[in-house]
Amino acid sequence: MVLEKLKGIIAQQFGVDQDEITEETTFVGDLGADSLDLVELIMSVEDAFELGQVEDNTLENVKTVGDVVNFIKERVGE
Repeated sequence: MVLEKLKGIIAQQFGVDQDEITEETTFVGDLGADSLDLVELIMSVEDAFELGQVEDNTLENVKTVGDVVNFIKERVGE
C-alpha cells in the first residue's frame, strides 16, 4: 500500500509512468531530481501519509524509492 501510494505521488511530481517506478529507482540518477525536487517530494509525502514535519537531515538518507518506503513505514509503525 505504501509503495503504490508513493508511486502515484512520484509519477505526478516527476511526470513518469507508475509502472517505471520500483523500490530500486533512484531519485537523482533515474528521475533526474535535484534538491528542490526532493524537498517538494518530502512535503508531499508528509501530507499524503500524515507524517507531520520531517527533519531536514532525512533528505541525506533518501536515495531510492525504497528508502522513502522504509522511512514512511518506520514513521507510521508498519
